[in-house]
Amino acid sequence: MKERILQTDKGKLCYWQSDPWKNGADTLFFMHGLSADHTMFDDQAAFFDKEYNILAWDAPAHGRSRPFASFSIHEAAGYIREILDRLEVSEVILIGQSLGGYFAQSFIRQYPRRVKGFISIGSTPYGSGYYSRSDIWILKQVEWMAGLYPFEPLKKAMAKQATVTRKGYDNMMQMLAPYGKKELCRLMGLGYAGFLEDNCDLEIPCPVLLIMGEKDRVGKVKQYNMQWTKRTGYPLTIIKDAGHNANVDQPEEVNRCILDFISGTGSGKQAMKQR
Repeated sequence: MKERILQTDKGKLCYWQSDPWKNGADTLFFMHGLSADHTMFDDQAAFFDKEYNILAWDAPAHGRSRPFASFSIHEAAGYIREILDRLEVSEVILIGQSLGGYFAQSFIRQYPRRVKGFISIGSTPYGSGYYSRSDIWILKQVEWMAGLYPFEPLKKAMAKQATVTRKGYDNMMQMLAPYGKKELCRLMGLGYAGFLEDNCDLEIPCPVLLIMGEKDRVGKVKQYNMQWTKRTGYPLTIIKDAGHNANVDQPEEVNRCILDFISGTGSGKQAMKQR
């Protein structure tokens, strides 16, 4: 994977691409969750790089894409478009974990014809009907509430809540390591506030696969995914012995689900074949 930089008016945006780039191959763009970075997809990049073009980024204000003045999810979708334009990618398969699923849905909202498929890993749906007033109120309080916790216990609690394996926990702690307390709390505020600002009712025209860890303990992710699959009919795969960061806890199983979806052997891919 080759590191590249997209210069924006708010800071540098680091992303990684397959090297060499394979002309004619499908492109998979992996987008991590809040306070994480591209390394959470190392197992996916290694697995899929042989036959597909891989893109992964450190989202605005995350990882190596720091310092970054601020970001909105709507703006981030524009950065995704700029990266795809650089590489002359007309259609992309988006894989978004948690916050990454919001970036993906915002991109689909703005550029629907450029998305071949969408895979959500522990994310939640766009749509006004999913979130109660109390849900919205809680999301607005995340930044100051996180600031009440001592910093080291806060990081350990976040890592423990997001994972169930030692590998997943260590990866999450490593991704949290660069942040100071003020920066991390502010990042949490930007992420959740950004979702609330961008959220809207959304019809997704491409095939969709939902993936969720069996032991996902983050917020109401499990409840939202159950509602998401029930309302839309999108297939939902539950990964055993995995938490919120299911692709790190159980990479082989998640890789198999993704491959089935994009290669034609899974239930969701049939629609992609017809597309």
